[in-house]
Amino acid sequence: MADEMVLRAQKFVNTTYANGATLGISKLVENGQTSWTVMYALTRALQYEMGITSLSDSFGPATLAKIAEKYGKLDDTTAPSANFCRILQSALYCKGYDGGDIDGKYNDRVKAAVTKLHQNMGVTAAYPGGSLWPKTTKALFNMDAYVTVGGGSESVRSIQQWLNGKYILRKDFYAIPCDGHHSRDVAKSMLFAIQYELGMADGVANGVFGPGTKSGLKGRTVAMGSTGVWVQLFPAGMVLNQRPVAFTSNFTAALAIATSDFQAFVELPTTGDGDFSTWASLLVSYGDQDRKGKACDGVTKITSARAQTLKSEGITYIGRYLTNPIPDDPDLPEKAIQSGELKTIADNGLRCFPIYQTFGRDASGFHYAAGRGAGQAAVNAALDHGFKRGTRIFFAVDFDALDHQVTQNVLPHFKGVRDALTDDGSRFEIGVYGPRNVCTRVGAAGYSTASFVSDMSSGFSGNFGYPLPADWAYDQIVTRTVGSGSGSINIDINIASGRDLGQGSFDAPRAPLPDVLYDGGFLNALHDDLSKYMRSIGFADDGGTGTDARLFTHTECFETIMSYDSQTTQLSNAYNMRKALIQTSAYWEMRHYDLIDQTVDHAVALYHLQGIGTKRDSSTGIAQLFGEMGIRAWNYCIGKGIVSGVVMDPSKDADIWEMWQKVNKDNAFSMRTVPLMHLWGAGGKPGGINPPAGETVLRSMRVDYTEREIFQVLRRYQGWGNQAEADATKRMAIYQIFEKYNAIMRQLAK
Repeated sequence: MADEMVLRAQKFVNTTYANGATLGISKLVENGQTSWTVMYALTRALQYEMGITSLSDSFGPATLAKIAEKYGKLDDTTAPSANFCRILQSALYCKGYDGGDIDGKYNDRVKAAVTKLHQNMGVTAAYPGGSLWPKTTKALFNMDAYVTVGGGSESVRSIQQWLNGKYILRKDFYAIPCDGHHSRDVAKSMLFAIQYELGMADGVANGVFGPGTKSGLKGRTVAMGSTGVWVQLFPAGMVLNQRPVAFTSNFTAALAIATSDFQAFVELPTTGDGDFSTWASLLVSYGDQDRKGKACDGVTKITSARAQTLKSEGITYIGRYLTNPIPDDPDLPEKAIQSGELKTIADNGLRCFPIYQTFGRDASGFHYAAGRGAGQAAVNAALDHGFKRGTRIFFAVDFDALDHQVTQNVLPHFKGVRDALTDDGSRFEIGVYGPRNVCTRVGAAGYSTASFVSDMSSGFSGNFGYPLPADWAYDQIVTRTVGSGSGSINIDINIASGRDLGQGSFDAPRAPLPDVLYDGGFLNALHDDLSKYMRSIGFADDGGTGTDARLFTHTECFETIMSYDSQTTQLSNAYNMRKALIQTSAYWEMRHYDLIDQTVDHAVALYHLQGIGTKRDSSTGIAQLFGEMGIRAWNYCIGKGIVSGVVMDPSKDADIWEMWQKVNKDNAFSMRTVPLMHLWGAGGKPGGINPPAGETVLRSMRVDYTEREIFQVLRRYQGWGNQAEADATKRMAIYQIFEKYNAIMRQLAK
């Protein structure tokens, strides 16, 4: 909603500072809405009026020092100019306070607004009256709220105000929001408060949970009967962790009971006292890192010697990865579960919980289609390793996902994971690995049943200021090397809650067998699974209508691809290639054939038959192959001795036309060419249209290709660039669906 006075503030900046040019910014949008853009503009304007030549969006130390140096405080006696005062008035309005008429006068209305601002911040005792001081001026020029907003807690707000009031005069303590919400800034302010009360001097206290803070807290246990500021800090930490206690300076029986409840929740000894371990769990996500955990996770194979080391450390539950997307990574050669490893784990009385992770290191890798592919890929891998029905697979979100990224990327991704596992018959449960906020929100959305919390990443915004999720199963707190000799192993120590027990026995692993003919009894199931997925990404079964209409229905595409099952099986075995690679590319391309493709095909025919136009080639036929690309794929495979045939010239019209007609009209030839395109792609597409640095050469084709290699082969079939990357991500789910049923066929044929 537009605010008239904010609009006036925007107009003031634009009019006074040459539409932002004087400040080094663009003209402000005059919409009457407060934003960081407006606050940055006002900050720059303030710096300009003070004579600072290097303007910045940041209200940093130089700006703060300049105010202190030139004015001491800001009011009607020190404001140097009318425009300077108008900037302050504009900032007040942007913060929701009455800044007067933006007339350049620091009058009684402005003083009253500043007094109210200080009251809301809790700093009236330090800064009485209507003058702005350097630190409260800094607080004025940001988007922090000093009133409860968005369902904020009054209890949290009272703590925020108390922290501001008590410590605002300390050198490195700046006003925190008083909006009723825990946050990174609030969490850091608590650490500053702890350090100040431990006696750390300004310049030493830094808001970091370091050795000095840990050492000091070990002598600050609070318990029944304790009083004073340390007791105030302890329930403050409890409130910020969403525990239902009063913010008090007396350690009451009620606080002791609540402390015991919290200790039980985070798996600490239930003493009811505020001891070091409890303080640590309240102040930082990883808590007391000297704790021993009953669980661990790691990237190293569990041998018998290492299993004995883990048992001696009190560890029962071991997290291991289902796949390794980079099999030849010299730094992580044993990241994925190794042959015979699960048997070793079981034989030693240990249990394993599986983790699925590929390249999810930023938000772009998380969306619905990727989740569908990840879900089915994890199922296929879990079955390959021998995990039994009912196992919970923890899907990783291993980056600092901001809250809006959780909404826009992570939640749709986990909806895709859930849909994939549901369509698979709900053989496996879904867990989530990630920061606290990610785990909490994924669980609240109904997409997971337990959390594996990456609390060791204490600096993640999704951990700072968020409580431990209610459904936590494993809490990752520290990396540690345990054991010696052949039993030495580097692991992440996890606290276990008992909500997940992993698995202590396993089915026999599925060997990487060659593909076999498809059993017709499973055709309807495969048909329906593909239909569900394609509909979920916007492809109607009937091909759709309007500008997005496709020429073939789902059933037509499916039946065409599967009618060549015998040939596809023979080719997959001949080339040591998974059938699913051939089926996926052909099905995806046929599903995309539309009127535009048909029109372009006609243009190619006119060029070669009648000399009309300039369109000499196009992607055509059920596999959408270019004549030139077909030639290059065949030439590559002929040169490698993979197939026999006549080498053609990809630059000659006659040869392009000959190949184009084959892939346009002969479906069997097209299906035969698809695996050759994949072999050419895996070989780096020599002689083709490559990206700037050229395509890398993959490992030779094999049935145990990793997901990274499968993705690369599928992407290279289409080409290079963002669209090819995005489409390959969508095709990964199709690959995993085909592979799901092909794996069933292989097991039935054993």
